[in-house]
Amino acid sequence: MARTLPGQLFTLATGAESAREALRLIYSDRDEIVLSRKEVYLAAQRTAEQLAALGVGAGDLVIIVQQDSLLLTASFFGAALLGAIPSIMPFASEKLHPDRYRNAMSALIKLSEPAVLATDPAVEDDARAILPEEGEGIHLPQILVLTPESVLGNSDEPRLDGTFDPDVVALLQHSSGTTGLQKGVALAHRAIFEQLDQYSKSLDFTTDDVIVSWLPLYHDMGLIAGFLMPLLTGARLVLMSPFDWVRAPHMLLQAITAQGGTLTWLPNFTYNFCAQKIRDENLEGVDLSSMRAFINCSEPIYDNSHRLFAERFEPYGAGIEKLATCYAMAETVFGVTQSKIGEPARVEWLDRKALREDLQAVPVEPDYENVESAVSSGKPIGGMNVRVLDPDRNPLPERRIGEIALNCSYMLTEYHRRPDATEEAFHEGWYLTGDMGYVADGEVFVLGRKKDLIIVGGKNVYPRDIEMLVSKVDGIHPGRVVAFGAPNVGAGTEDVAVIAEIDDFDMPDEEKSLLKANVRRKVAAGSDVAVRYVELVPRGWLVKTSSGKVSRSANRLKFLDEKGL
Repeated sequence: MARTLPGQLFTLATGAESAREALRLIYSDRDEIVLSRKEVYLAAQRTAEQLAALGVGAGDLVIIVQQDSLLLTASFFGAALLGAIPSIMPFASEKLHPDRYRNAMSALIKLSEPAVLATDPAVEDDARAILPEEGEGIHLPQILVLTPESVLGNSDEPRLDGTFDPDVVALLQHSSGTTGLQKGVALAHRAIFEQLDQYSKSLDFTTDDVIVSWLPLYHDMGLIAGFLMPLLTGARLVLMSPFDWVRAPHMLLQAITAQGGTLTWLPNFTYNFCAQKIRDENLEGVDLSSMRAFINCSEPIYDNSHRLFAERFEPYGAGIEKLATCYAMAETVFGVTQSKIGEPARVEWLDRKALREDLQAVPVEPDYENVESAVSSGKPIGGMNVRVLDPDRNPLPERRIGEIALNCSYMLTEYHRRPDATEEAFHEGWYLTGDMGYVADGEVFVLGRKKDLIIVGGKNVYPRDIEMLVSKVDGIHPGRVVAFGAPNVGAGTEDVAVIAEIDDFDMPDEEKSLLKANVRRKVAAGSDVAVRYVELVPRGWLVKTSSGKVSRSANRLKFLDEKGL
């Protein structure tokens, strides 16, 4: 029988190991909460009853805007038990521009017409603030405010009401953009379980694995790898709030030590952040030897970040061989590729000129004068086909740079209520990722987003290269840099623009001028392009996405608007 989210949860909750720990929630300011497989199901079941009382049924959309991980878990699976479609969305936070957040969320609600918006007391006001104004043709969802007391208890037994079609939509994942209307990736039950089966094989994943995660659940890395995979397979999940983690990053390593963690997925910045921010006194007693892999799921991945992390934490059991990589996206549920667990990710050293001008990945020695590194994201997982396409969408041979395209059986059903976006995303059955990269010996190397490319005098410039160079300039806050192309109509090309946050924004103008000159010199020495615009801004100026990434597109628009370009 084909699996569905409700059916699989019920099987785990009523099986021989129903009392086995499934979910451990770790907090910075209160005691842990530990739930068995059965208790996870019962929390969902009680939430389903509350949703059903509001009239929620099969096919209805339930938007979840919650801070509390317990309530979020209960809401997500409670909606699933009714055959409704859960979709976790971010709540307002310091990293999100309040007006952009409200406008984007309000537009989504208008488009998707959810039946219910489930929230909790901590963020209820923010959740209500995103509702669009009442008007003709506007459908406003009902509000359900959950509390821990309303979902916990052991007075009843698991039950499964009705049967479910594995080919209907099980959930929506939304993109993390800050400009334009976000796309809701609709995923069917069958696609989710096919992905979990294939991705688990690439990891040698078993129910003995312990996943430790701080990732937010409104994006695919957190939702699939750090939530659904352990809870739907019967493995253990140790979950903490991303807001707790960012204030105390050692929580991740201490949780791994205490719970015998084996796997965690991380964005690239985490490797630098942990290596630089975790103090020695917070590492007392830390033992990471139980870990099978820290998996970098970013595009692109930086070799320097891995080496920094490995140097810092190898004495605690996290050497370079435990730093794996993958390439993933919501449109394929999650994993596209995975590097081999237990081996260092493959690093190539490439001729930068050939990479930029000839669009070829030509290997050279690490000490080559004009060199650039690229880290492999691994080989495609089972059932996944990968192509690299030229601008005319013809397949390219290995080591040629182009747009990555995918084909598999666990693809999205559609972009929710966006037939235009769905049609635009495919070409002859292949999903166009918008990511640029190449394939070498069957391994996929991701270089950056196609839309972010800067074309200067016919040369392809990847913003990440410029950003890495600028981040190394003394006085620039590392990681708080964005580079993009600004139109130069007179020259018929683009100029390179850099915006960088600095801690001491009140420094004298002479010092700022010197800092700008240092930025230009650093880029000129480390690349073959010159920077036209250098803007120094105070901390907090840069626009971020809901996943915490600096948004090149939003910052470009902000810059062009202010400059009148």
